[in-house]
Amino acid sequence: MNGRWMSLMARWGAREWAMTAMAFVVICAVLFAGGRGLAAGSVGNVIGVRFGGDGERTRVVIDLGGSAQGRVVETGAAGQVVLTLSGVAPRADVTGDGSGLVNTWLVNPVGTASRVELRLSRAAQIERRFLLPPGDGVSNYRYVIDLRATGPASASRAVANARPNSARPVAPRPETRRAAKPLVVIDAGHGGHDPGASGANRHESELTLAAALALKSELEATGRYRVVLTRQNDTYVDLYQRVRIARNADADLFISLHADAGADPATRGASVYTLSEQGASRAVREVTRSDNWHRDLHLPGRDPSVDRILLDMTQRATQNRSAQFARVLLTHMEAADQPLLRRSHRDAGLAVLLAPDVPAVLLEMGFITNPDDERALGDASSRRRLMHAVAEGIDRYFLEPTAPLQMASANVGAGGL
Repeated sequence: MNGRWMSLMARWGAREWAMTAMAFVVICAVLFAGGRGLAAGSVGNVIGVRFGGDGERTRVVIDLGGSAQGRVVETGAAGQVVLTLSGVAPRADVTGDGSGLVNTWLVNPVGTASRVELRLSRAAQIERRFLLPPGDGVSNYRYVIDLRATGPASASRAVANARPNSARPVAPRPETRRAAKPLVVIDAGHGGHDPGASGANRHESELTLAAALALKSELEATGRYRVVLTRQNDTYVDLYQRVRIARNADADLFISLHADAGADPATRGASVYTLSEQGASRAVREVTRSDNWHRDLHLPGRDPSVDRILLDMTQRATQNRSAQFARVLLTHMEAADQPLLRRSHRDAGLAVLLAPDVPAVLLEMGFITNPDDERALGDASSRRRLMHAVAEGIDRYFLEPTAPLQMASANVGAGGL
């Protein structure tokens, strides 16, 4: 009895072990398949590829069904841009014709990533690339690549690039205006109930108005410019109204004059501010508050997502031009032996720099809290020499916008307030 029982128990145990082992294998297989399904489900899809811009600068927008991280494989110097986007993959190879700097494009899946190939019409380089999350009326992620031409256009693409492009950003003001004299808006900081910073003997608002009038005289004496002042006497003008004055006048350049202040009276020297990246985001919010922002910026107004891309491209071009003018301006001020701060090119989200379609800088002419700077800014002859250097910088900016700059690197730095 005991022997039979033991034998039955042994056979039952073996069968149970076999069934348990089989169940374990099945469960593992199900879990593995489920895990693969979860992983596959977490991979976003490549929805499509769009273009904006022209044969000099082109924006590539890759619409994605999920977040992605990009890695550049080829930079464009050899006529091709290649990068991988991890976390997104098309279901099969997708390809199409490009626009602007891109002849054709191809996106093919590589596991859970995508390989993006942009075949270019000329040598170019990536100016910047970034991921935009859903928002502002767009429900999907977008990976953006900005390209800038670095080589000559090929003959086969020269005619194509000359044709009108529906995605090309519309110029903020008609090209026929370029035949007219450039219009410069000079903004004398503070004024009225806002005197600004104070020195031992003078207020900032007094010095900025005197400098604005001197710069206006310098520019008008050349016969090459039209000049508008945001204020001509000791009155207060709202900061946003100063920007509106420039935009409503279709200004080609906006320069806001200020005098700096600091706790240490030994600190002296001029500096120039241009718009920061954080300020650029603020500028977009300010502009798009208006129901007519598409019309104000001369945008098509048919597709909000396209208009936002065109607005961003317009703003990016404006920021580049502002930075170019800042460098030119500092070069001429240095050549005129004007004292400069060690980091004389700075960035900030200042209200007077927020126009997305007018190149703008804020010039801190010196420290009103420094006796030497206050004395120089208060002296008509010294102030005139400073404004003459500023006027020469404006001349250089308009006459030779792409001229190489010679400036000590120690005097240029990105920074904040």
